[in-house]
Amino acid sequence: MNGMINMTLNGLAVSVEKGMTILEAAKFYGFPIPTLCHMEGLSPYGACRLCVVEIGEAPRSKLVTSCTYPVEEGIIVRTASTRVLRARRMILELLLASCPQSKIIQDLAAAHDIRQQRFRQEHEDCILCGLCVRMCEEQMMAKAIGFRYRGEKRSIGTPFDLHSEECRLCGACMYVCPACQLRCTYTEPDKAICGGCANLSPPCVEKEPFDDMMCYMAPCVACEIKKD
Repeated sequence: MNGMINMTLNGLAVSVEKGMTILEAAKFYGFPIPTLCHMEGLSPYGACRLCVVEIGEAPRSKLVTSCTYPVEEGIIVRTASTRVLRARRMILELLLASCPQSKIIQDLAAAHDIRQQRFRQEHEDCILCGLCVRMCEEQMMAKAIGFRYRGEKRSIGTPFDLHSEECRLCGACMYVCPACQLRCTYTEPDKAICGGCANLSPPCVEKEPFDDMMCYMAPCVACEIKKD
């Protein structure tokens, strides 16, 4: 039986249904949280870590994945603190190193004001987000592909690399794959971030009083005013 949970979300006292995740609660109240491995209709996985939020109070606060963390009574959540945004930028830089031509990752990087890629490009493409595996199993009811091995050898494919009789060639795995949605980077693929769609630097987020809760609006109202 579901009840109501009282929690603090970005400084606001809110009530949400028991059983919701922090991601669902934040979206319900209009606080956007970027996601990559999360998709409506698929089970939460928490692989990309892009949806991290900060819970608790300093100095004992911690980062958790909002797509898998259930709401709790009295929990304090910040979706866009300095610590959260720093972690998201680092994650996006690492994702760019693995999949530099992904349109989705490039757009997320631009939205987070990432202008340079500090890590060596690996061009491995697959970021192990698990979207294709969950789509094949949970929506297509096929289980034609899955994860193999562990650690740095972890990969996705069919059992024993043989053609799967369960595969119906529906293309759902390619439809949800971030690596399959490529953007042309001309003759210099290592320059994964063009910056052409990056917003102006928000004028309100570099000041000390805003350290606990940075700008979360998309698009930033102040930036839209500046562009005019």
